[in-house]
Amino acid sequence: MNTKAWKHAYGTLLSLLLLAGTALGNGLTVTNVLLKTGAPAGYVDVQFDLAWSNSWRATWVEQTVNPWVTTTNWDAAWVFIKIRPNAGNWTQATLATNGNTAPAGAQIDVVSNGVGAFIYRSTGGYGNVNYTGVKLRWNYATNGASTVGTNTLDVSVQAVEMVYVPQGSFYLGSGGAEGGSFYQGGGGTNAYLITSEAAIPVSNQVGCLWGASQSGVNSMGGNGWIPDAFPKGYAAFYCMKYEVTEGQYTDFLNKLASGAQAGNRYSASSTGYRYTIGGTWPKFTNAAPDRAAGYISWSDGAAYAAWTGLRPMTELEFEKACRGIATNVPNEYAWGNTTATTLNSTGCFGTDGSGTETPNPTTANYNGGNFNLQGPARVGIFATASTSRAQAGASYWGIMEMSGNVWEHCVTVGSANGRAFLGSHGSGALNVDGKATNPDWFTDGSGGTEASGSGYRGGGWYAGGYDATKDTLLSDRTLAACLYSTRYYWGGWRGVRTAP
Repeated sequence: MNTKAWKHAYGTLLSLLLLAGTALGNGLTVTNVLLKTGAPAGYVDVQFDLAWSNSWRATWVEQTVNPWVTTTNWDAAWVFIKIRPNAGNWTQATLATNGNTAPAGAQIDVVSNGVGAFIYRSTGGYGNVNYTGVKLRWNYATNGASTVGTNTLDVSVQAVEMVYVPQGSFYLGSGGAEGGSFYQGGGGTNAYLITSEAAIPVSNQVGCLWGASQSGVNSMGGNGWIPDAFPKGYAAFYCMKYEVTEGQYTDFLNKLASGAQAGNRYSASSTGYRYTIGGTWPKFTNAAPDRAAGYISWSDGAAYAAWTGLRPMTELEFEKACRGIATNVPNEYAWGNTTATTLNSTGCFGTDGSGTETPNPTTANYNGGNFNLQGPARVGIFATASTSRAQAGASYWGIMEMSGNVWEHCVTVGSANGRAFLGSHGSGALNVDGKATNPDWFTDGSGGTEASGSGYRGGGWYAGGYDATKDTLLSDRTLAACLYSTRYYWGGWRGVRTAP
């Protein structure tokens, strides 16, 4: 399991060939950025080196829902490029879908609209990877940069660690007693099996999906259908390995097009609870770049997802990302059993915020406990190259901190607005107010307010008066259909993207 987050590299182009940029360690690094000649007219190759620790690609056979399944899973870097001509605004570079160069042992999948590329192992293996001479072909003519060879240009190669969640059937609900949890309609609490991306009937009837009542209110928002277009988790997708960090969010703020945009994505009143982001655009700073970021509202997270070319995660995908194809365990955490040890009030050994701190106590595998640590911890803090899934607090696929740390915004199936989500992806751009422009992302006040189709999953370090232990259970839906449109210190973000 990787234990750290990502960094970026950037440099200044004075002519077509003169570009340099370096990012220093944090698990995932991008270094030695260059622009290379030799591409067809209207294109230029962006060359760089890409490395990260404890990478994997594995294939295994497991007795699960089918009852036997052969599956393959890997981690990847989602790479996208931002450009800034003549010290102007940062914009998204459009990549070509062909002409890219993958080093030996790597595979490159550029998505169809050229927003970014997944880079990952082409064959099985485990350990550190160091891909030198990666080339992504930039279609600069589409970015209004026809004079790229004579103008000053800043180029930022950005990367986010992701995990591939393959296509396949999985269970919703654990069969336990979690608040609002999914189960089969018609009586009992048996888990509901997802077998396709086809529409799902929602009702307390046999053959339908239903959910438990929470505080006397049913969590499903009434009878109806989850439409075909709603991402249900059966189809393959990539999920961010970690929650958005303070370092990632700071870099996002600094690369927005204006102080007005940044002002709508940050509040100076967001202080305390281990939150260290501060400053003003374009010089925001933070003191703990690998710590999960709190104070992220739905609109903040959606804007970050749009800027990176990702999208929000549905709560069905959340359960698939946690449970995988394994049989459900009643009242399980994201790591597949019911045993959990939280961080204590000290939280870590080593220098807190350094990116190298380790958990205190050493047996901890999640950050919960309702004000125990009083804030989020470093992402990946529980994982090393030798920890088991349970010791690392990892999901079935190797995704970190799906139980605890910060609550994660998800698209809910407990409201009509949530069920109307189409799974559209970000374009890399925002509107003048710094908002995502996707109409199915609930950032325009539809339904009466922003975030009208969202809720929280996964629990966190703070439960807000709820049960801090139960809320971190995999299938708990205490806040899954509760609308939270403002910033809270316990709110974070994790994005996904449908696999190309």
